Amino acid sequence: MKGFSEHQVSSPNKFKGADSSNSSCWKGYKKVGTKKSPSGTGKTVNDCVKIDSPAQSGCSPTKMRKTTKGPGRTFRTTEEGAGMTNKGVKQYRSENPGSKLQTAVTGDVKPGSKAAGRRKSFCARSKGWTGERGKKARARWKC
Repeated sequence: MKGFSEHQVSSPNKFKGADSSNSSCWKGYKKVGTKKSPSGTGKTVNDCVKIDSPAQSGCSPTKMRKTTKGPGRTFRTTEEGAGMTNKGVKQYRSENPGSKLQTAVTGDVKPGSKAAGRRKSFCARSKGWTGERGKKARARWKC
């Protein structure tokens, strides 16, 4: 091309972050076929999936059991105020490293404290919850 040096022009199949052995997908991804572009342009693009994804390994990862009954329960019933139990929060955090999930702020809090800020934020965020569980959860948080 006139006016461009060779290193400025790249091949259309290679892009930043591409793996050298499989130049059609990013590093850590594998091409499993092609698909229509999700942007709606009608172009056909590579369908890349993570190499360690459950679809590739053939098994599903262990998910947290969401239940309100029995000894292994992770959520409270609506009569108890809904929301997650301590066990549920611990299990969620073990399955999602880096998560900062905490249980509800239910006691008396000092104005301006971190707990008061969490409560205020939750109450503002959950204002539109009109279902039975949502109403009970808001009551438990003292909204």
